[in-house]
Amino acid sequence: MNFVLHGHAVSGGITIGYAHLVASARMEVGHYEVPEEDVESEVKRFDAALRRAREDLEGLKAQIPAGAPAEFAAFLDLHRMILEDTSLSEAPRELIRSRRCNAEWALVQQMEKLSERFDEIDDAYLRERKADIQQAVERVLKALMGAHALPEAALTEEERLIVVAHDLSPADMILFKRHHFGGFVTDLGGVTSHTAIVARSLGIPAIVGLHHAFQAISEGELLIVDGQRGVLIVNPDPLVLAEYRLRQSQIGEERQRLKLLKSTAAATRDGTPVELYANIELPEDMPEVLEAGAQGVGLFRTEFLFLGRADLPGEEEQFEAYRRVAEAMEGRPVVLRTLDLGADKAINDSDEVHTKPNPAMGLRAIRFCLAEPQMFLTQLRAILRASHYGRVRMLLPMVAHVHEIEQTLALIRQAKQQLDERGQPYDRGVEVGGMIEIPAAALALPIFMRRLNFLSIGTNDLIQYTLAIDRTDDAVAHLYDPLHPAVLSLVAGTIQTATRGGMPVAVCGEMAGDLQLTRLLLGIGLRNFSMHPSQLLPIKDRILRTNLGEVQTLAQRVLRAADPVKTRELLAQLNA
Repeated sequence: MNFVLHGHAVSGGITIGYAHLVASARMEVGHYEVPEEDVESEVKRFDAALRRAREDLEGLKAQIPAGAPAEFAAFLDLHRMILEDTSLSEAPRELIRSRRCNAEWALVQQMEKLSERFDEIDDAYLRERKADIQQAVERVLKALMGAHALPEAALTEEERLIVVAHDLSPADMILFKRHHFGGFVTDLGGVTSHTAIVARSLGIPAIVGLHHAFQAISEGELLIVDGQRGVLIVNPDPLVLAEYRLRQSQIGEERQRLKLLKSTAAATRDGTPVELYANIELPEDMPEVLEAGAQGVGLFRTEFLFLGRADLPGEEEQFEAYRRVAEAMEGRPVVLRTLDLGADKAINDSDEVHTKPNPAMGLRAIRFCLAEPQMFLTQLRAILRASHYGRVRMLLPMVAHVHEIEQTLALIRQAKQQLDERGQPYDRGVEVGGMIEIPAAALALPIFMRRLNFLSIGTNDLIQYTLAIDRTDDAVAHLYDPLHPAVLSLVAGTIQTATRGGMPVAVCGEMAGDLQLTRLLLGIGLRNFSMHPSQLLPIKDRILRTNLGEVQTLAQRVLRAADPVKTRELLAQLNA
């Protein structure tokens, strides 16, 4: 049966491929009563899934390449032992029989019981093994849902695996960056959630907020992901498939044309130069940055080094990651944002942060770092050491109070002193900037400017906090509006105040990579854009086709417009 689902487009383009269901033991599975005569069949279904999961682990172990670290095999052996333990192999069977419940629910109930026991363990290493139990259970859940691997021979460049999930954490997305999936679709999520941001960084089509995709789609079904319109087509008929193959081909041709602009200097038609920087999550993103011809890295989200792992990266590991990026840019600027953990980005992929009353307003970003000074000092030393190998700048997220900047500057001085005592070199003049993503910072800008070297506007959080909208919640996604008069006033005011004060200012949020907003941002004075590498060449193309003198007047009219309909009419004129 073919049908269409509508969601929020978060990453453009079109992909055609086969559904690959990714189960999460953290999501609620369905609970239903099994008829008495079917109970033993349900037990057999559970046994078959358990057997399939063990076979998968054996198959993975057989594929480990020679010379791979011994931990690979040990990790798979641990998961196999977990699945063989009676608490997971026998207890769910008893639950199915006694409660006449479905196998998925019985398995997750037992997993949660085990997880609670692990939470009570004092030893941190043993406590963290809870994640291994969840991952092993996820493998069985996937087997219960009938997942099966597609033969590699069946997958062409255009027909690849498309991940279908109820939800994906930013840590999940980082793991998926190591694979070559054709697209992502999830039931939950907002357009500017961190999961969506990482999906965009992969440069592949993605849709969030589909609500029922995970339940409605079966493993291996043919899908079309229209990342431009936010449309997911399941089992398309031949005519629709042919139309989308044509559109896919046209998009490919346009991308080839844009590649010719890589070495062209970014400037408006009347000769005003514009700086185009790239946002990254990991050092592995650098080939895309260089391929796009970025003039620098405007935002390295360093917290992604901390996600999806049981331990914290030490100073040496962080230093090596930052140094690799600095050296790759060969003297061009690299802006390293200090840890922005909290809200939907939790260490150890922990659910603890979600138990807080309002995590987006809580202990996150610079607040979290100042509450953990030893962890913060470790990162500051690593960043300072990397500054010896390139033009490194330091960016502080979520500043709202002057004392946060002053405390951070004191810690930077302490980190420098520690490096001096070790005799390790660093750039003594390393610049420190602040992210303007809280309205209080935008409104009190001169106070911050006296203590900082540069500014970067994080429009994702600025919009979230200005409009009181949780950007991870698709239920309020329709209220998330970068063109709201209050948002535009804060962005324009920040750019103009910084420019008058002679302070460099960039936009590094999603507004910078939105083609519909490029001319508006140019018109209100922005000269430094930072975005995902995949967005850089289309933005450069728009800049090269823009006459600054013509757009400045219209941009001011957009700022003065109070009616949303009028705002969008004026924006359409800007982009005509």
